[in-house]
Amino acid sequence: MTISVLLADDQALVRAGFRSLLRRGREIEVVGEAASGDEAVRLARSLRPDVVLMDIRMPGLDGLAATERIVTDPATAGCRVVILTTFETDEYVFAALRAGASGFLTKEIEPAQLRQAVGIVAAGEALLAPSVTRRVIEQFAHRPVAATDTAARLAVLTEREREVLRLVATGLSNEQIAGRLFISPLTVKTHISRAITKLGVRDRVQLVIVAYETGLVRPGGETRKSPGRCND
Repeated sequence: MTISVLLADDQALVRAGFRSLLRRGREIEVVGEAASGDEAVRLARSLRPDVVLMDIRMPGLDGLAATERIVTDPATAGCRVVILTTFETDEYVFAALRAGASGFLTKEIEPAQLRQAVGIVAAGEALLAPSVTRRVIEQFAHRPVAATDTAARLAVLTEREREVLRLVATGLSNEQIAGRLFISPLTVKTHISRAITKLGVRDRVQLVIVAYETGLVRPGGETRKSPGRCND
């Protein structure tokens, strides 16, 4: 099945580069290009792409606001947004993830990784690059959280689900989590799916945000231990 992609970036050369890289994959079709956030929203509504690759800094409506409009608009239901960032300077990445983006990519990404990332997101998964996403979230998740809010939000999870959530938030893959907890990757996936459902979030990236917002994992990699035994 062909994956339709909308490119949103105010620099024509950047769009041309990504278009060329994506077209090397026969299963990916670039269906449109936008030079502003407003145009990205309009084209997303008319073209209904599977994935939008969204730059943050654009004239008029920026990528953050455009992302929020696309993911909350019933007319673009099912359209998933991936933020394109230079990482070091884009201080709105964390806010973009909270707004509903399914992940983000650095503009220095390798061609094969770009095509693979588009496929992952189009399949309904969140794009969580361990070495990059964790650093971004740690950098922008310093808000103090009330203990009562933390306890209430995490109370729906079993102790094992909390433990899996901690490890997801530190950037580990399902296979790495399975090795750490001595369980199968399928069991890890089940725990993650249950946590997503119980917490009412969209995907894996949103789970990581919850972990930091509730203080289950703290910036710098410190994790808050919960009392009690671990139950699978």
